Amino acid sequence: MDLRRLIVVAGMFLAPLMLADLAAAGEAATPSLTGAAALVEQARASQKRNEEDSRRYAEQALALLAATPDVDQEFLARLVLCEYFNERDPAATAAQIETLELLVPALTRKGLRAGLLTCRGESREILGDTAAAMTDYDQAVSHASAANDEEMLARSLYSRGFLYSLQGDYAQGLADLRRCESLYTKIGQPLQAQTALDGIASTYDRMGDVEQARQIYAKSLQILRSEGLIREQVIAEHNVGRAFERMGNWPAARRSFEATLRLARGLNYSRAEAYALRGLAATDVALNRPRDALERLKRARELNGTTRDARLTALISLTEGMAMRALGDPATARLRFNDALAAFRDTSQRTELVLTYEQLALVDSEQGEWRRAFQWQQAAKSTSEQLLRNQIDQRFAVLKVEFDTAAREKEYEALLRESSANARALEQSDRARRLQYLVIALIVLVAAMFAALAWQLSRASQRMRRLALTDELTGAPNRRSVLTLLPNVLNDSGNRSAAVLLLDIDHFKRINDTFGHATGDRVLQLVATQIRSALLPGEFFGRVGGEEFLIVLPMADLRSAHLRAENIRSRVSSTDISGIAPDLPALTASIGVAISRPGDSTRTILQRADAALYRAKTSGRNRVLGENMQDAALLTAAGPAPGR
Repeated sequence: MDLRRLIVVAGMFLAPLMLADLAAAGEAATPSLTGAAALVEQARASQKRNEEDSRRYAEQALALLAATPDVDQEFLARLVLCEYFNERDPAATAAQIETLELLVPALTRKGLRAGLLTCRGESREILGDTAAAMTDYDQAVSHASAANDEEMLARSLYSRGFLYSLQGDYAQGLADLRRCESLYTKIGQPLQAQTALDGIASTYDRMGDVEQARQIYAKSLQILRSEGLIREQVIAEHNVGRAFERMGNWPAARRSFEATLRLARGLNYSRAEAYALRGLAATDVALNRPRDALERLKRARELNGTTRDARLTALISLTEGMAMRALGDPATARLRFNDALAAFRDTSQRTELVLTYEQLALVDSEQGEWRRAFQWQQAAKSTSEQLLRNQIDQRFAVLKVEFDTAAREKEYEALLRESSANARALEQSDRARRLQYLVIALIVLVAAMFAALAWQLSRASQRMRRLALTDELTGAPNRRSVLTLLPNVLNDSGNRSAAVLLLDIDHFKRINDTFGHATGDRVLQLVATQIRSALLPGEFFGRVGGEEFLIVLPMADLRSAHLRAENIRSRVSSTDISGIAPDLPALTASIGVAISRPGDSTRTILQRADAALYRAKTSGRNRVLGENMQDAALLTAAGPAPGR
């Protein structure tokens, strides 16, 4: 812990002593809000509890402001109405946005313009123009940051983070939502912070961590019910239903969607009612009740006609197509799937896009359109792989965000607790003994700092050890790691043999020279993935050179080692590399096999494996060979490796 940090923390304790006399004089009480300002605050406070009350208070405030104008208060009231109509009436939303734009030049609180940009972005997002919406959110975040308006910044971060999450940029979305939650907590708006937490849960849901998302939603629902926040319960219940829908737990999904429908109807919340009906229709299709599904979807379309929610329209079309396919009407089903496909492509919603491709493939296969069905299935496979790769990449980024956020939160909470405890102690002691107490507190603080530093160093040491044993590019164990484990296998194999496979990617230098090192790196990652997926429990591998991988098979003889090596070679050859670079030739690999002998060392068995690999490379590549001619005969009996 450096000296400057210690001085800053010490200042937290000294400041109360220096300002004690001023504090004793007292401060003037903040005047209570009255008139239009009070109505505006009531309108904003009601947004999480009862939106109809919120609208009524905002309109009453505007009526008062017509007689006694206050631009900032009018702007806040119209932001409430903008959010209200965003859920219900696009034309009314546009009218509020137009009026807000006229008020911007006269604002005293400049950060309020970020609220206008956020509301306009949400309107565009609902209508399906996500690119324009993201531009508005970016501008809102920049404007609120420049104006140092934490409330407007939190609001715009929430909308931007949610859209990032929806588009698959989970790390950036989580960063925005975490920051939003922190800001709302800091400025004393716990209900808004809870909404941000629900957004974080939605991000985990889309990232594939459905169970963690469901647990966050469940805790959130308990809080929302205890606070009587019906509108927020509607959203949380629907999100729980979507999580169960993705898990295929249809009875649980149905219960959540039914709860959503009941609450939405109680609030006259038509958009949420339409989402709930769409969810129930999906459970009807899954439970083989397609006619019931179509009835619900018809009503959902009617309700959505007022808000024109583009994403909801696409989900309704997708579910209608599934119901029509179940009823044996492939022509109508295909039309509905194509409608959904266009919307999901425009909004980059890959999860729903994969499902739509799969449904189109099923329709065409049932009609004997095998070629087209195959093309849809290929599109589904490619999109699914992109989604999976994105989820994996984003998980690493999210882990970093979570670690950094957790560290900052713990540090902030620790400082708050320490400051509060010492403030209470200072208040109870007289001025003569304050310095003594301060010294004691500082000693304890320094001890705690050293303890925390020791803990952090221990954690850092563990992380560095993991990094030292891992290949950064492929995520596989590196040469040091695998060569550390190999002697244990050789010593523990007893009377049975162990196998060492040395794999080399064929023509890898040509790939790097022709297509670039970025393509070469991607090839290495794909090959590492194929090897990892082929391993059985107890087996391990690592990257030991540029394009070389070492695979260790404990308790394996020559025949079984050859079969395993053939399996790995075949996996590498069948790797889909169509999305990496145009004209990239098919991947192949050569593998040398060495079987352990009594008294073997790491050096001796690797020398034999390397010699076998050399023979495989010089005899035509894309094959598996043993370490000598006797092995070659046995390998031939086990089944030859085809050349290419």
